[in-house]
Amino acid sequence: MLKSILAITMNPSVDISYPLGSLQLNAVNRVEDVSKTAGGKGLNVARVLYQLGSPVIASGVLGGTIGNFIEKQLDETGISHDFMTINQESRNCIAILHDNMQQTEILEQGPLLTDQNEVDFLAHFEKQLENAAVVTISGSLPEGLSKQLYAEMVRIASTKDIPVLLDSSGESLRASLTGNNKPFLIKPNQEEIAQLIQEPITDLTKLQQILTDNPLFKDIEWIVVSLGADGALVKHRDQYFRLTIPKIDVVNPVGSGDSTVAGLASAIAKKDDNIKIMTTGMTTGMLNTIERQTGFVNTDLFAEYYGKVMIKKLN
Repeated sequence: MLKSILAITMNPSVDISYPLGSLQLNAVNRVEDVSKTAGGKGLNVARVLYQLGSPVIASGVLGGTIGNFIEKQLDETGISHDFMTINQESRNCIAILHDNMQQTEILEQGPLLTDQNEVDFLAHFEKQLENAAVVTISGSLPEGLSKQLYAEMVRIASTKDIPVLLDSSGESLRASLTGNNKPFLIKPNQEEIAQLIQEPITDLTKLQQILTDNPLFKDIEWIVVSLGADGALVKHRDQYFRLTIPKIDVVNPVGSGDSTVAGLASAIAKKDDNIKIMTTGMTTGMLNTIERQTGFVNTDLFAEYYGKVMIKKLN
């Protein structure tokens, strides 16, 4: 049986977009063109993996009518899923697009989970690993779950030699970097690293020094530091690479980091070489930015944009 990439989203949502010419406060605003999408960073990863033709299963926790909507939309798309059901309602996240590209967001907190929910999910997760080649974990945790959850998931996966690609930040990321078992890959940006080490990062030389010297980053196979339009700085074991991308016409940058994770996971699952892993990740990130829809890549353009990624070895 062909093993899948397990894409985890612990706090998924229905992302609702309300486009308005002008937002009127303390008044009735009527919206004609509403879009509702199964949302969450891990679901963006799953969508892009599906578009790339990689076997993928979306997982995490879902509940209520919102959870049912998310599962129905995944079914309609053709994406396999195996969420743990909870007896609470999953969340809505509302984006109001108004007044010349301004965006006002209203984000629900989501369900409040329990210690028992955490125990049950870890059992659910461990069972899913039987058919997993790679795991991606993306985004924040719902309230009630411990900041150690991702670290524990990394530990469980490591007992089965399954690589985990972790795209998180703050205390849940810190906990995963201070345990005995490290993620296979992390994908922070400079600001998230500065938050972890609690000091500013002035340039790429300083960043490289931090990744080399700080014990938080020891024994991580891949560290992919996103630099936005400037590409990425990548550390693979003891080697550093500077990845640059061409200037492109950005339509919607939201979800490009998730698309990068999908590209990296797809190439790692195929056991591609290092250059192909890095180039695939940058390519899928770029392809997402030129599309209006979040978590979408046009695979017909893959070869063209793959050829635009430049990689320079730094040591």
